[in-house]
Amino acid sequence: MKVKVILSAVALLCVGFAAQAQDVKIGYTNVEFIMDLMPEMEQIAADIKDYETQLQTTMQLKGEDFQRQVQTYQQAMSTMTEEARAAKEKELTDLQASLQKMENDSQISYQRKLGELLSPVQTKVINAINAVAAENNYTHIFAESAGQAPILLYTKEEDKFTELVLTKLGLEMPAAPAAPAGN
Repeated sequence: MKVKVILSAVALLCVGFAAQAQDVKIGYTNVEFIMDLMPEMEQIAADIKDYETQLQTTMQLKGEDFQRQVQTYQQAMSTMTEEARAAKEKELTDLQASLQKMENDSQISYQRKLGELLSPVQTKVINAINAVAAENNYTHIFAESAGQAPILLYTKEEDKFTELVLTKLGLEMPAAPAAPAGN
């Protein structure tokens, strides 16, 4: 008797989930793919490249100055007093540490600048995704991937959510590459 009650409860629970699941509409998209198609990305790529070049130029000039000071020290080392040598070595060590900090700060600055440049485009894409989801009665939208880790494990090919978002943004889905001859 107890087994029948448990099985009945499980069956009712399954029926309840099945009835509730009919209202669920799930879509998927690839935010990075959509962002790459945005016309703003060309200017962002140019701006971030310019910024990267500025950072690299500054680092290169500082590095060259450091190398010159090291060479000057090496040439004059034999004629320096012990105190002057120790002071110059400390100065060079401090300068080297400063260069390392500057390199780390440059990497952080680069990431921050990239985030600032991408933020408006990302917001625009996310707003379009939200609008398309609402207009088409989707209850859940999943990212096709996050970085290198895929999130979506399976979908039917007829889900055209990404194409709807591109249309909302005034963009077209790029044509699939032609299959190589002989296949």
